[in-house]
Amino acid sequence: MEVLHAVFVAPFLDMANEPIFFLEVVIGGLMSGVMYSLVALGFVLIFKASGIFNFSQGVLALFAALTLVGLMTGTMPFSLQKVLPEFPPIVAIALTILVMIGIAFLIERIVLRPLVNQSDMITFMSTIGIAFVLEGVGDTMWGSDVKALDIGIPSGNWVIGDMYIQIFDLWATAIAGIMVIVLAVFFQKTRTGRALRAVADDHQAALSVGIPLRTIWIVVWSVAGLVALVGGIMWGSKSGVQFSLSLIALRALPVLIIGGLTSIPGAIIGGLIIGVGEKVSEVYWGPLVNGAIENWFAYIVALIVLLFRPQGLFGEKIIERV
Repeated sequence: MEVLHAVFVAPFLDMANEPIFFLEVVIGGLMSGVMYSLVALGFVLIFKASGIFNFSQGVLALFAALTLVGLMTGTMPFSLQKVLPEFPPIVAIALTILVMIGIAFLIERIVLRPLVNQSDMITFMSTIGIAFVLEGVGDTMWGSDVKALDIGIPSGNWVIGDMYIQIFDLWATAIAGIMVIVLAVFFQKTRTGRALRAVADDHQAALSVGIPLRTIWIVVWSVAGLVALVGGIMWGSKSGVQFSLSLIALRALPVLIIGGLTSIPGAIIGGLIIGVGEKVSEVYWGPLVNGAIENWFAYIVALIVLLFRPQGLFGEKIIERV
């Protein structure tokens, strides 16, 4: 009985007795969820437009953040010395966007073009190769030490009564919300967005009606690179630019499973579910198992979703006729 009380009763009593603290935990979880969603968006974009599961999305975020730090600090690639001018954040971000577009062009030309109409497993393995190459090039160009990233996003706490909310997290939430709206409009209302969806459905059919497959892939990988840049800025500003940043792709996998691989709103809602669930479970149930629930909570939730709804909460059900 004591065990049942500790697991099923005591945590909820704590929530009821300290509602302000509980609300702080929930808000903190929502903010963490937004960060997961930023990474998951890159996966969804490329899968939705090309049918490729891009395992390198986390490394794209890392490479974008490394490039941005290098430009802002005036560090010459490969020499690790400050010999370039230190660009202001706006200029550095613009130059980093150009770099990510260049990477998208190279990926299309070197990797994707020879793999048109190949199996999903081959294209998936190619993205793993892209991840290792970009990580190695980033390490060689900028070094492996942890780098501080500050583009001027306000820090500190916003105090509402007895509740403290981090201002940085509010900015991250606002930026993610704007990005989701822009991407939704882009996919649903623009000619290029409709072409992206057509390519995802059938490469050959899209080519037969005059949709330039190569151009479309450059566009979608460029947009995914932009999303990776935003995610890299947020994660890098919060915890420093380091090579463990590439592992956020693994933290985004449960978000994709829960929200659905083809749903942009699903990536956001899945991230919020995981973020809140991790924080609440760690604070209220963590002491019962000596903590570390955050490390595996998301994967348990994802496993449960797979058992009952394999396509995710918002994913499209795939019906194959035999």
